[in-house]
Amino acid sequence: MFTQVNDKVVTVDLGRTGPVVARRGAMLFYTGQVQFTPHHVPGLGGGGGLGAMAGRMLHGEHEATMLAQGTGSVHYGFRGIETHIVDVSAAGQLRVEASRLLAYTSGLQVSVVSAAAPSSGGGGGLRGTLRGAAAGVATGQGMSTTQLSGHGFAVVLGHGGFLELQVTPDRPVMVDPQAYVAALGSVTTTLKSGMSWRNVARSGGENIQLECTGHGVVLVQASEEKL
Repeated sequence: MFTQVNDKVVTVDLGRTGPVVARRGAMLFYTGQVQFTPHHVPGLGGGGGLGAMAGRMLHGEHEATMLAQGTGSVHYGFRGIETHIVDVSAAGQLRVEASRLLAYTSGLQVSVVSAAAPSSGGGGGLRGTLRGAAAGVATGQGMSTTQLSGHGFAVVLGHGGFLELQVTPDRPVMVDPQAYVAALGSVTTTLKSGMSWRNVARSGGENIQLECTGHGVVLVQASEEKL
């Protein structure tokens, strides 16, 4: 598993965890015998043709990653941003934007899933899709998100430290999309807005929220700063 060195750096003993996947440029230093190779997960990295790559970039789920394997220890960090270790095994699944995912153990299953959809005035068909895209641009949230499931650990990134908010069926939580980092467990995020989609780009963040429902934990950064 990962070990927190300080609030911005984690370390991992590959001899205990097995291979680890991390975003390119996150390795700070290592000791021992470690090999690094480019890593690709279908739907997340390069490949799949120009159309697939364009779709991933539009959805905000395009981050190059490297696989580390061997018998040494690796220290990871990224641009001095705060890190947080997540036990995915205990929660069942983790949903987090690729840009906020620092590293994870390679035993986890990774996929791209739909992130959030407007809950008021959304409509269906092309108009609903366009409204969802406009809201995604306004909030900084992509149309899709990365899902990790199975047994293993992950490390996420956020500004200003992290808050863990409990979500239960009788206690939904409303989150500023700019502060939202990730969701653990069976949490559904729905984009809510009381304004016209035509004015979404000119409205403040308080007019758009993510309604988090279900059962699990929502990770929120103590800032609205983007990565």
